[in-house]
Amino acid sequence: MANSLRAEVLNLYKNLLYLGREYPKGADYFRSRLKAAFLKNKDEKDPEKIKQLIARGEFVIKELEALYFLRKYRALKQRYYSDDKPLTASEPPIAADSHRQVPPARPGTTGEHQ
Repeated sequence: MANSLRAEVLNLYKNLLYLGREYPKGADYFRSRLKAAFLKNKDEKDPEKIKQLIARGEFVIKELEALYFLRKYRALKQRYYSDDKPLTASEPPIAADSHRQVPPARPGTTGEHQ
């Protein structure tokens, strides 16, 4: 394997290892699967095949990033939406004092002081 491909493979392994820290089944599970996948192809000598494997690894990186982004989005959605129903303008927001609500704006006013 050429030095440039070796550096790419090592960089790919490090990136995947870093991304695996947040894997839903756990970092240890991800690490063991990652190591097995790389060891399976450790004797590969054909540069074209190595490039294909690197491209597949980069695809996995993109998929993991998408998975983490989706998980983050779902968590935010659960925080700000209740029962898949967003807050509407007719529902007044809760004020800083949790024991009272902000009164809705009067019709015909913009809410700004004049």
